[in-house]
Amino acid sequence: MGKLAKIKTKETNANVEDFINNIKDEQKRNDSFLLLKLMKKVSKEEPKIWGSSIIGFGNKRYQSPTTGREVDWFKIGFSPRKANLSLHLVLNLTTYAASLKKLGKHKTGVGCVYINKLDDIDLKVLEELINAALEGK
Repeated sequence: MGKLAKIKTKETNANVEDFINNIKDEQKRNDSFLLLKLMKKVSKEEPKIWGSSIIGFGNKRYQSPTTGREVDWFKIGFSPRKANLSLHLVLNLTTYAASLKKLGKHKTGVGCVYINKLDDIDLKVLEELINAALEGK
């Protein structure tokens, strides 16, 4: 067993809908409500605010394959950031390269997919990626 790491980003009791309603950009606010509905449907989990700006679904303990360090985190989530929507889908992105090609306009980071707006992507492909992340594949 690895040592459980203490991290700053923790689950809070903040109200998710209040958080989304406070997003000034109308497009981002509408997209956030749509993502909320989609992730809630697929995960069958209630959303929680993590830290100050991430909406996460479910709980999972992850272990780093390199350090053995463990961390409690959400299964899937998203954050409506100023520059884009950051989708937290803990996936091996190389395994899903073909799906990501079909997704539409996006960028990737370590475990994250960044999109400007939902109109830029195929929501069916996104739903497949969310399912894969939930199944831990």
